[in-house]
Amino acid sequence: MNNVQYEVFVSDMAPVAGPPAPDGGPSRWSSLSHTLIHGPTEALLTDPPITRAQADTLIDWIAGHDVALRYIYLTHAHADHFLTTNYLLRRFPDVTVVASEAVLARIARETPGGAISDRYVAFFGDALPEAPVTVHGTVFPAAGLTLDGHELYAHEVGHSDTDDTSVLHVPDLGLVVAGDVVYNNVHQFVGEGRDGGLDAWHRALDAVAALRPRAVVASHKDTRRPDLPSDIDETRRYLDAAAEVLERATDATSFFHELTKRCPGRVNPWAVWLSARRLFDN
Repeated sequence: MNNVQYEVFVSDMAPVAGPPAPDGGPSRWSSLSHTLIHGPTEALLTDPPITRAQADTLIDWIAGHDVALRYIYLTHAHADHFLTTNYLLRRFPDVTVVASEAVLARIARETPGGAISDRYVAFFGDALPEAPVTVHGTVFPAAGLTLDGHELYAHEVGHSDTDDTSVLHVPDLGLVVAGDVVYNNVHQFVGEGRDGGLDAWHRALDAVAALRPRAVVASHKDTRRPDLPSDIDETRRYLDAAAEVLERATDATSFFHELTKRCPGRVNPWAVWLSARRLFDN
């Protein structure tokens, strides 16, 4: 009997003190998905959120499952996917944090001495957890982890919306927790896409598709939509649109207007402005 399952909790979009987009829309950080994989007695959580309020709500949700949280898995080193890790550990002190060696090394570089980047402080202010936010993690075993008798595997897939991304595979569920490799109808952060970054992201999508998942959880997810493997190809199409727009755009504003026009149904256009300013050094 397959007694392992997964559930996804989504932290709502959070307001940020970021520069307003050219369309005058709200400045908001995209929603964040947290996947709880659990059997009858133990569980693994992926990618804690960025603000204390998000973490408090997530903690209550986890506690309601009445299983022992054994692991927190970090897919990559963007701060919105690890910054409240220590905050969660205060509530779940027996948890082991696991990630690839590359992800742990990048997190250490991003948080020297446990400090939070000025960039995120400017965005979120005192909504962030208190420093130090140093992550003391263990390298995910090459042979996988066992959760209530079910195997979980981490796969390093290279660059997606940042370097050194990984995904979590649960074969018994046909599940891939894809981090930022796959987006689910949310505007994608392509700010690190120059110099071959978008092409490398396609290769990361190839690696996810090769696992032949029946379900794919995106870290940035439209809550109205299920976790379908078709999001892999939708992510590809967005990358292709972004590449075409980037080739023609002359500045951040033209990039924003053209990409939002090409992809009008996606959630949170401000994420396009975040990408545009990074791409054009604003």
